[in-house]
Amino acid sequence: MKILYICTHNRCRSILSEAITNQFAAGVLEAKSAGSQPCGEVHPLSIKYLEEQNINVGGLQSQSWDEFEQFAPDLVITVCDSAAGEVCPIWFGNSLKMHWGLSDPSKIEGSEEEKRQGFLKTIKIIKERVEKLKVIASSATTTETIKKELIKLGAQ
Repeated sequence: MKILYICTHNRCRSILSEAITNQFAAGVLEAKSAGSQPCGEVHPLSIKYLEEQNINVGGLQSQSWDEFEQFAPDLVITVCDSAAGEVCPIWFGNSLKMHWGLSDPSKIEGSEEEKRQGFLKTIKIIKERVEKLKVIASSATTTETIKKELIKLGAQ
């Protein structure tokens, strides 16, 4: 199953989600991430804390959702509140849509340890959600069954 994670600037939460999905659900889920207004760079702390957790960061980049029309995602997941309210490109039309609403750890002001804890909390939440998606995708026998299970989790 193909997943496209969307966050407006595609520099933190969507990047974390892409990396975690590809690390822990490889062979079952394939993830990409993009933004409506990508900033053009991955937040350095995203890379730092992914690497600290031994999660592969190869190939991660901040990019526009316009680059993914050919990817044809089965599921589009918005991970920030501003992306949830945006009008998505028409080619998302056949994709199920879901919103995860993750807090942005890159906005934490405080000590390095507070920032670290914020990133680790976000990584943990994403891992838990990815595990649920992986179970659904690997145990369902048809596309229709997958859709029904995702709808139970909040997909539209």
